[in-house]
Amino acid sequence: MGASDDDRLDLVVDPVRPTGRTLLAGGVEQSYVDLADPTYLHFEYVRRMAAVADLAAPAGRPLDVLHLGGGALTLPRYLAATRPGSAQLVVEREPAVVDLVTRELPPVPAGVEIHVADARDAVAEVPAGAYDLVLADIYRAARMPPHVATVAFAAEVARVLRPDGIYLVNVTDLPPLVLARVQAATLRAVFADVCVVADRRMLRGRRYGNVVLAAALRPDRLPVARLVVRALRDPLPGGVLHGPALDTFIAGARPRTDDVER
Repeated sequence: MGASDDDRLDLVVDPVRPTGRTLLAGGVEQSYVDLADPTYLHFEYVRRMAAVADLAAPAGRPLDVLHLGGGALTLPRYLAATRPGSAQLVVEREPAVVDLVTRELPPVPAGVEIHVADARDAVAEVPAGAYDLVLADIYRAARMPPHVATVAFAAEVARVLRPDGIYLVNVTDLPPLVLARVQAATLRAVFADVCVVADRRMLRGRRYGNVVLAAALRPDRLPVARLVVRALRDPLPGGVLHGPALDTFIAGARPRTDDVER
């Protein structure tokens, strides 16, 4: 990576939680890891992604998981702790991130493999039906790169999922949530079951933040009712949009096609 401020990577100690470390990329918070407790999840959107992963299969059952975007390996560490024996592949584009995280943070958990590659290129090389979960938290300059936000890319993810598989996407957005609405429409063009999970204030258009989208190949696969309960119990209570509520949220947004620059 270059030496510009946008490329700078830092690991910062949490002044409130001494075992906590925040990974900053260009001064922007990217990941948080607790050195003593891999199940502690600091960021709300990570807790929402973890909630879907928790409900995707009976507790403790190992899963095959593909992570697109590695950061500090927060969710791979969480799943290794909560679902021992899981086989996890992490795809991270930036080798400097991998170097820092593997050098300065606890060892990579058993069953976790890291590849330095572009997410879209990596998915294209994965055999069909290889994964139970695919989690995408892919950002460049605080934005989701266009080439991993299209119908064609969603179709590639669908190809590598098993019939009961679930795809999770983190989208950073601000009112009126145009990016999240377009991404929801994009996923619905490919997947039979889609929902949106976010802070209720954000869904009302009152703040900037993260929206988590979950998508499944099989109709009625997503554990929506249990997810509603988990979202409400979060320290920052969330809402879940599904079915007619998701129709209203999308409100005419069109799926993003693949005629974009990589």
